[in-house]
Amino acid sequence: MAQLSLRGIKKRFRNTEVLHGIDLEIGDREFVVFVGPSGCGKSTLLRLIAGLDPISDGEFFLNGHRMNDVAPSRRGIAMVFQSYALYPHMDVYENMAFGARLMGLDKPEVERRIAEAAQMLRLEPLMARKPRELSGGQRQRVAIGRALVRKPDVFLLDEPLSNLDAALRADVRLEIARLHREIGGTMIYVTHDQVEAMTLADKIVVMNAGRIEQVGSPRDLYETPANTFVAAFIGSPRMALVTVTAKDGRLGIDNGGALDVGVLPGASSLRLGLRPDAVKLANGVGGEGFSGQVVYTEYLGDNAYVYVRLADGTLVAARTAPNDHFEPDAPVTVTVTPGAAHFFSADDGRRLVP
Repeated sequence: MAQLSLRGIKKRFRNTEVLHGIDLEIGDREFVVFVGPSGCGKSTLLRLIAGLDPISDGEFFLNGHRMNDVAPSRRGIAMVFQSYALYPHMDVYENMAFGARLMGLDKPEVERRIAEAAQMLRLEPLMARKPRELSGGQRQRVAIGRALVRKPDVFLLDEPLSNLDAALRADVRLEIARLHREIGGTMIYVTHDQVEAMTLADKIVVMNAGRIEQVGSPRDLYETPANTFVAAFIGSPRMALVTVTAKDGRLGIDNGGALDVGVLPGASSLRLGLRPDAVKLANGVGGEGFSGQVVYTEYLGDNAYVYVRLADGTLVAARTAPNDHFEPDAPVTVTVTPGAAHFFSADDGRRLVP
């Protein structure tokens, strides 16, 4: 069992505050992903949980026990680093055994745990190899195995896939998801890749500039983003945000047409959020909709994304059938699927409900 509670967590480096009062509850056996742009504080928060850096203000509780002054080795937490951090002079077996021996476990127990972790991660043929003789994905699995043999209450993973190529990244992502199902532990995973966050997490914590913007399931964040930051960060291609003016029940942009999207929020100036699935394109300009110009098309086999520049300069992506053809620089009319639009305040970016 591992329940974590972060209450008013702040972190300062000299006179610079990088975390500004983090409040977060993480339940037992949850897979929680911290996501956000580089420099937002997600790795710093992970290091505070691990005990590698001291907390400046606030309190951290693990299973109801205050952990602020508890040494990292006594927290029941294991961390997998971005750089693997394997001992180059040790083979795979010794790398996995090192931490378990420091815990004071006897030899039979160490061997049992290593055998169990090696089988789970399919490392048995590699036990006598040195790190330099392993691929990137194999090294990452060894780093995860080293954490596994400690049988921690909480696993922390700091951007573990960032050094891997695209194919390996997908493979190891599946390994991590399978591992969580099998061991049932609480996992906290840091990434700047929102695709990893959406595919792995039970709960996503979106961070920005040392603050939490929104906490929720992948579906919650995709379908009901709390503000324009979350709306633009979650989803690929990203949500387009168009500054529009509401008049007579229709939304318009300067010199770019207008459209009817149904019931509107009670604000005259707002931002319209459009996911690619919600955008419809028609060749030519005229009638209901925003006028735009095709920039380019991304063909992905089973579908395609057409990028269109609106009259106000906003770039909008539309998902189309792979056989639909839109010439670069061609004029098009942009409309929106009824009920699929998102609305945000043009002043502070918060979500508005019609």
